[in-house]
Parts: sequence; structure tokens; C-alpha cells
Amino acid sequence: MNHRMLTYIKTYFLITLGLLLYVTGWVVFLIPNEIVGGGVSGIGTIIYYLTGFPIGYTYFMINAILLLMSIKVLGKNFAIKTIIATCIVTVLFQILPEIIPDAHGFGQKFCADNGPLMCAIMGGIFSGAGIAITFAQGGSTGGTDIVALFINKYRDVTPGRIILYIDLVIIASSFFVSHDFVKVMYGYILIAVMSSTLDFLLSGSKQSVQIFIFSKKYEEIANRISNELHRGVSVMNSTGWFTKEENKVLLVVVKKYQSNELYRLIKEVDKNAFITVASVMGVFGKGFEQIKVKTKNT
Repeated sequence: MNHRMLTYIKTYFLITLGLLLYVTGWVVFLIPNEIVGGGVSGIGTIIYYLTGFPIGYTYFMINAILLLMSIKVLGKNFAIKTIIATCIVTVLFQILPEIIPDAHGFGQKFCADNGPLMCAIMGGIFSGAGIAITFAQGGSTGGTDIVALFINKYRDVTPGRIILYIDLVIIASSFFVSHDFVKVMYGYILIAVMSSTLDFLLSGSKQSVQIFIFSKKYEEIANRISNELHRGVSVMNSTGWFTKEENKVLLVVVKKYQSNELYRLIKEVDKNAFITVASVMGVFGKGFEQIKVKTKNT
């Protein structure tokens, strides 16, 4: 089994693990206690409470529409992972209640023993951790995650914050179903915990790394970074002092959570590439933070 195959197996194993945590948070802690979260799962939950229509089916249909709208911007590789992730989540929503013995009963008992606040917190931790693991592998749990990554391509707003804003609206709409303001507040607590967990596990989406890439296949690597990660690449001349050979060096600055995807891409093109990575204190410009200058009042 070659290195590329092992990399794919590891990537999709971690994506599946993340999706399992995500769905577990919903199936065990949220749905049994009628706590509506955000995202497409939240929309699916509202529809489920109103009509009994399976959450997994709603999840699949809405994600299919969002993916078709964003596939060009987010790239083919991301789209493939998201399609696979969407199918996995759809299946998990259907089979997980059967795999976990009395999942709903356990969730209801947990809520009865510890209170709905703890259910909201646990659901947020599980869901946020699942999304973070999936994001770290270049995938997505679909829904508002797709919207978050789409916006994050062009605006310096963390994925967790974008999801938070969208979810505020979705959860507020759940009031017209439950007519219970307290449950709406638990929903807000849920997404606050989920967003914090997401950004914490991603080590802060604002953090960036500066990477130098030394490879004879620099053109292919540069093209893939530009086309798949949609990040700028600088090509610099260099001379090896020992060999006296003229070479090219690529300089790339990416968000920290994108670094694993970049490493995978480089390894696929040139497994012998030499890479140096350094954290940077601040990155300002398109795709990163905007320069903010404080003026003194005189």
C-alpha cells in the first residue's frame, strides 16, 4: 500500500470520526430533549418536529443544493469530501439511533439527571469537536459549514463566528414550533459552546503559517495551491551554496487550519519536497486580516 493511499485512508477515517461525533451530539443529547441547534441539522430538526419527516433526508436535500451553488469556488477536492460527508451524515442520522442502544432514552435520562443545560453543553462539545476534526482534514459536515468556508475565502471572519451568526436566525425560528422561550435559549447556549469548541480545536482560524517549499516540481505544486486552496503563491530564486545550483522556492501563507491540506497536496506532487513552516504574528491583506489604524483625537 503506497503512501498516497495511506494518506487518503487516514483522511477519510478522521472525517468519518468527526462526523460520528457530530451526529452523536444530535442523536444522544439534542433531539431526544427537543433542543434545536443551528445549521441544516437544526432546520431538519424543526421540520422533523412539525411533520415527522426524517432529519437525514432533509439534511441531504439542502446540502445538495448548497454544494451545487458553491462547488466552483470551494474546489473539486472539497466538493468530493463534502459529498461523501453528506452521505455519511445522512446514513448516520438513520442508523445511529439503532447502533447506540436506546440512544434517545439515554439522552432523556441524562437530561433528567443533569438538566437541559448540560445536554446543550454536551451536544455543543460533541458537534463542535466533530466539525473541527472534519474541517482540519479539508472536509465539511455540509450545510452552514459550506457557507462558512465560502465566506471565509473572501472575508477575515472565523468559521465558528460565521456559523454562529447563521445559527442565531435558525434557532430563533424554532420558537414558532416549540413556543418555549427557554428552549430557544438552550439552543443559543448550544451554538455558543459549539462555535467556541470549533475555533478552539482549530487553534484559532485567524492564526496563519508561513511556508517555504523547496521542490523541483514547484510549478505543479504552485498551480495546485492556487487552484485547490485558492491561496496566493510567490516564486523566488535561490542558489544552493553546496551544489551551486539555481532553484526556485515557493512562499505560501495560509490559515493554520489549512496547513494539513497543504501538506497533503505537496506530498502528492513531490514526496521529497523540503518544507519549512513558521507561525506569523499577523497577516494583513486579501483573504486575511484588514489593517486597522487607530487615530488619535487631537
